[in-house]
Amino acid sequence: MASSSFAPRLGSSALRLRPGWMQDNGVYAALVVLLLANAAFTDRFVTVSNLRTQLIQVVPVVIVALGMALVIGTEGIDLSVGSVMALASALLPQYLGYGWPVALVVCILGGVAVGLVNGWLVASIGLQPIVATLASLIAVRGLANIVLDNQADIHDRTLLDLGSGSVLGIPYTVLVAAVLALVVAFLVRRTLVGRRIVSIGGNRAASELAGLPVKRTLLLVYVISGSLAAVAGVLATARLTASTPNTLGNLVELSAITAVVVGGTPLSGGKVKILGTVAGALLMQLIRSTLIAHDLKDSAAQMVQAAIIIVAVYSQRRRGAR
Repeated sequence: MASSSFAPRLGSSALRLRPGWMQDNGVYAALVVLLLANAAFTDRFVTVSNLRTQLIQVVPVVIVALGMALVIGTEGIDLSVGSVMALASALLPQYLGYGWPVALVVCILGGVAVGLVNGWLVASIGLQPIVATLASLIAVRGLANIVLDNQADIHDRTLLDLGSGSVLGIPYTVLVAAVLALVVAFLVRRTLVGRRIVSIGGNRAASELAGLPVKRTLLLVYVISGSLAAVAGVLATARLTASTPNTLGNLVELSAITAVVVGGTPLSGGKVKILGTVAGALLMQLIRSTLIAHDLKDSAAQMVQAAIIIVAVYSQRRRGAR
């Protein structure tokens, strides 16, 4: 008699999810559900060619989102990343005559320079991150168009191989994104810098009172974001085989913010989830391709993306209010 009355309570407890489980793991569950739904209802979804295309297309967003996750972890935002991609794309053909290593370094230095300006405006001048990086978004896009006012084809064989080549069937660009994700995840979880980023985002005033190098850490975070955006710009240019500063990186900042927020990093800072960010980027890419595969326009996918941002932020606010 005692065992029969205990069993239902045990079953109920085992099935009950802990509070916040969906906020922490919802992105992975949604990704699995969408993959299964596509496998069942989308023609030619489960093919090597399609899966490879999905991964290649999401690479720039993943790389940009890695830096964005660090910035948001400090309770900041970086709206300039799309323009940094355009600047890197514009610089690339200008310096390829000196060899691809030189051109690559110049492109990354361009991202570092923008990150230094953003970090200085936020950490030293005290501008709100959204204001500082919005100004950079406009100015850097203009600079990119000054550097290259049209488009230019890329003929360097190494860069073209980087954009279209693969090893064991895995595209080089996907491998680069995976390595960068591992490095950033290590930075967040295993280094003093990572702990400082989380601490500053959780309570900047307390971090300053504790003697943490807040300004230096903020500067570093924006530099990393700018550098990763420049790398994304180079990879996207190599894949397209042309430099297109007028259009490259348009709205990528919104995709990156969505990936970060959907992946579980709160806009209020104090937490950085790199694996969730990567899963968030994959989820957004999959939603977009699913809608297009079922004959919905790309504009519909953008509306869905906006709705997901609202739901994710609302969910985070409800959780924070508990």
